[in-house]
Amino acid sequence: MDPARSLVDASPTVFWLEDPGRPRARPALVGDERCDLLVVGGGYCGLWTALIAKERDPGRDVVLVEGNEVGWAASGRNGGFCAASLTHGFDNGLDRWPGEMDTLERLGRENLQAIEDTVAEHGIDAEWERTGELDVATEWHQVEWLREAAEEAARHGRGPVLLDRDEVRAEVDSPTFLAGSWDKDGVAMVHPAKLAWGLKQACLDHGVRIYEHTRATGLASNGGEVAVRTDYGRVFARHVALGTNVFPSLVKRVRSFVVPVYDYALVTEPLTDTQMSEIGWKNRQGLGDSANQFHYFRLTADNRILWGGYDAVYTYGGKVGAEHDQRPETFRRLAEHFFTAFPQLEGMRFTHAWGGAIDTCSRFCAFYGTAHGGRVAYAAGFTGLGVGATRFGADVMLDLLSGETTERTSLEMVRSKPVPFPPEPLRWAGIELTRRSLARADRRGGRRNLWLKSLDRLGMGFDS
Repeated sequence: MDPARSLVDASPTVFWLEDPGRPRARPALVGDERCDLLVVGGGYCGLWTALIAKERDPGRDVVLVEGNEVGWAASGRNGGFCAASLTHGFDNGLDRWPGEMDTLERLGRENLQAIEDTVAEHGIDAEWERTGELDVATEWHQVEWLREAAEEAARHGRGPVLLDRDEVRAEVDSPTFLAGSWDKDGVAMVHPAKLAWGLKQACLDHGVRIYEHTRATGLASNGGEVAVRTDYGRVFARHVALGTNVFPSLVKRVRSFVVPVYDYALVTEPLTDTQMSEIGWKNRQGLGDSANQFHYFRLTADNRILWGGYDAVYTYGGKVGAEHDQRPETFRRLAEHFFTAFPQLEGMRFTHAWGGAIDTCSRFCAFYGTAHGGRVAYAAGFTGLGVGATRFGADVMLDLLSGETTERTSLEMVRSKPVPFPPEPLRWAGIELTRRSLARADRRGGRRNLWLKSLDRLGMGFDS
C-alpha cells in the first residue's frame, strides 16, 4: 500500500488541542496594570514561573500575559515526553559539564518528582504515566552506542536496563529493533495540552491574574520598575520573567542564541485489541530510536500511536508562522518510516498531522540570564525537552530575580551561555550543512565528517 493513502483523512490540526476539556480563553488586558512580577508567555515556562512564584510567596502579586492562548504553541503540541534530564540527555550534559553531571542528574530527578507531585496535588488530569523511555537501536552501530552510554550512566549512579534483540521486541515488537536501553523511571508520558491547562487553573487558584490574547510588544526600564507594552495597554512590574522561548525575546541580545526549528508528528486512529497484541507495548514506555535524525513515538491514553521527529526544518531567516505547520513531504516520509517499523499495522490511518516550531540553541539545552539591572530574567533554548526542564528554568529565573546565590544559580550550566548563531546567510548555510552531515553520518554507520568533528571541538556538536 502507498503510505500516502494512510494520510488521506488526517486532520491538519494538533491532536492534543482538540480535547473537549480545552478551557475558555481569559480576557485580554486593556489599560494599565501594576504587579510585583510579570510573566510573559503562557507555555510551560511561564506557567511554572507564575505558579512557583506564588508558592514561594503567596502575597506576591503576579500577572501572566500570553499573546494567544495558554498552551497553544510548543507546550500544547509536543510529543508529551516529560524527562528528568535538564541537559537534553546524559551524554550531552556529560560532554559539556562533566564536573556537575551528578548534581544535574539529582536536580533533574527532583524536578521530575516535583512535577508529578504538583499534578497530584492539584488534581491535574494530564494522563500522567511514569513508564520511562526505551531507546532502541535500529542499526548495528547503534547497539554499541547504547551499551557505551549505559555503562557511562551506570558510573554516575544511573541504571538503564540493556535489552537484547529478543528482549526489546518482547517489549515492543518491531522487526527494525536490534537492542534497547530502558530508563524505567526518568521519563513520564503526559497529555501535554492538559498539563498546560491544569497549570493554568492552578495559577488562577493561587491568585495569578492571567490575560490571554495579550501580546507583549516591548520592554523598557521605568525608574525602579520595568514597563512592558501590550497591544492595548501596559504592565509596570518590579520584576519580569520571560518565557517566550521560540518567539523573539523582548531582550534583543538574547535573539542570536536561539533559532526556530520545525518538528512534525502524526497520530494514528486507536489500535484495536488485536493490533495491540501484535505489537505488545504492555508497559507503555515512550520510545525513541538512536539515529541522528531520530523518531520519537508513544501511546496515547486511547491507544493511538503518536509518531514524530526525523525532519527538523529551519527556514531561511528564522521566521515563525502557521504557514510552516503543514509539510506534506515530511508527513509522507514519517508515514513510510512508520510502516517500516510496524509492518503488522499496514492499513492503519492517521487522524492528525501537524508541525510547529521549537526553540533550539547551539548547546541543545536551556540557557539563562538577566537584563535591566537584574529586574528581568529569561530562560530559553530548551530544544524539544521543555516539558520537564521548563519547571527547572522557572526556578532558575526566580532565583536570579531574587538576587540570592543558590545551588541552581551557582551551576556552570546556568552561568554560561551557548555559542550564538551567526547572521544570515551563514546561519542557514551552517544549519543546513549540519543537517545534511548528520543524515550522511546515519547512512555511514555513525561516522562523523570533518564538519561535525569541528562542531564537536567548538562545543556545538550534537549526535541525536
